[in-house]
Amino acid sequence: MGAAKTNPGRFFEDYRLGEMIRHAVPRTVSGGERALYHALYPARHALYSSDEFARASGLPAAPIDDLAAFHVVFGKTVPDISLNAVANLGYAEGRWHLPVYPGDTLRSESEVIGLKQNSNGKSGVVYVRTRGLNQRDDVVMDYVRWVMVRKNDLDAPAPETVIPELQKVIPAEDLVIPEGLDFTRYDFDLAGEAHRWGDYAVGETIDHVDGVTIEEAEHMLATRLWQNTAKVHFDATFRPDGQRLIYGGHVISLARALSFNGLANAQMIVGLNGGAHANPCYAGLTVKAWSEVLDKAETAAPGVGAIRLRLVATSGGEAFTLKGEDGRYLPHVLLDLDYWALMPM
Repeated sequence: MGAAKTNPGRFFEDYRLGEMIRHAVPRTVSGGERALYHALYPARHALYSSDEFARASGLPAAPIDDLAAFHVVFGKTVPDISLNAVANLGYAEGRWHLPVYPGDTLRSESEVIGLKQNSNGKSGVVYVRTRGLNQRDDVVMDYVRWVMVRKNDLDAPAPETVIPELQKVIPAEDLVIPEGLDFTRYDFDLAGEAHRWGDYAVGETIDHVDGVTIEEAEHMLATRLWQNTAKVHFDATFRPDGQRLIYGGHVISLARALSFNGLANAQMIVGLNGGAHANPCYAGLTVKAWSEVLDKAETAAPGVGAIRLRLVATSGGEAFTLKGEDGRYLPHVLLDLDYWALMPM
């Protein structure tokens, strides 16, 4: 008999610091990505919905939604990074460098930048920096994430602990503004709300009011759409509780779509400062969201301001509650995301 042809996925002991991983199966995106993304969440930001709105804003056409592009890039990494994950833990230093348009082909590559075995000796945390590239080898986005991965050989020696030093916030001056973006002729009626950059104050909180109950079928469709093969999302026997874990990116996109009510003019996400999947999410939970304005900055692009937002997704509980007295996330908090968006001045 020959060697096994199937791939069981990597376990914690299989990673090496500094290792570069080129991920398989490039993906050519199309308008179908946009249609499915908008059907799943539903996303409504005008810049990603209308070619004419995008052209009036200085772009050649409506790009694929920023988070849809993120999901495509992320999905490529799963077979090599998180196939045997216990949970995806967090994000940092994410930047969108170029809009992604229908017809672009995306691929991903990752560098292992940190390793830390857990004290129980059964799993460890892997830190990777991932880059998404298009068919011209231009970087369209990059980000750091860390994921808890099971060990297969419990006797495998623990690696040297290396935890990377990561920026807590991307400086506004380091954000990449899409070439040509111009909001001086911005149509607030077509965008859906009149609130502009100057109407928001640092420290302001916004209850996005609406909720979406997560369905198993929608999550499964979304996870397959992004070619995310993590076992915890598909195989109900993989977890002791017999439940499929909802992909964290699904919660991110739901919360972003819900934030339209109150932040319809936060058109483009260009920076991901940090993020935590605070508690697991399962089908049947109803997701609601609230936001807090953390910072604001002007940009060099005409009529374009940057706004830093905390986006919190919950499964109930009182709005604007986040952590308990012990500093831990409250049980109803699903997501705590810190990002930069572009908004008309």
